[in-house]
Amino acid sequence: MPPVAPADLDALQAQLTQRLLESGEWDRIKFVLASKLNDSGWTDDMRNRSKERARTMEPLSFTALLEEMIPPATTSLPLAVRREMLALIRGYIDKQFE
Repeated sequence: MPPVAPADLDALQAQLTQRLLESGEWDRIKFVLASKLNDSGWTDDMRNRSKERARTMEPLSFTALLEEMIPPATTSLPLAVRREMLALIRGYIDKQFE
């Protein structure tokens, strides 16, 4: 397969995003992700970490709190959830190119 130009990749991503939204698949994937993260305890853990950090932050800033919490949120994402979500997304993309 020949290399794809960045502009073509951007256009393809925009088309896939539009299809995800129009088909309702985006909402289904978000629901599955939220359920899996909640079931694994990740949501409660991140909520508790954020509350604790916010209590000691001076001055309290949502933007600063969000920026500080993104790295631990990303690294603590359960591997099983990450793999399952990637499989869902890949499955959807594969169906689009059949």
